[in-house]
Amino acid sequence: VQLQASGGGLVQAGGSLRLACAASDSSFKTSSIGWFRQGPGEERNFVAAISWPDGTTTYHDSVKGRFTITRDNAQNTAFLQMNNLKPEDTALYYCAAARWLAATDRPQNWHTWGRGTQVTVSS
Repeated sequence: VQLQASGGGLVQAGGSLRLACAASDSSFKTSSIGWFRQGPGEERNFVAAISWPDGTTTYHDSVKGRFTITRDNAQNTAFLQMNNLKPEDTALYYCAAARWLAATDRPQNWHTWGRGTQVTVSS
């Protein structure tokens, strides 16, 4: 499967963005989907995930209550709704897939990665 992330951009603090992660085929339906982010000079860090098979969602503490991950299996697409954005949310955001596996917060456990989409939040 190939993943394509989109929806990034420049937004003021307090604003919102909706990221999308489109998969190339229906293996999406049997995959956990995760979002990670990487700031300049930083490691790639977990943001949120929606797990196969039960749809359990998990979030990093820094985004709980502000970000929501969802998936649309009919469209082979996952979404990350980001509200009340803060300057510290600025990063390159990546989506990832792990087929037949439950989601984890460890980047090394994810098999497939899309290209990132840049999110920049101005103060």
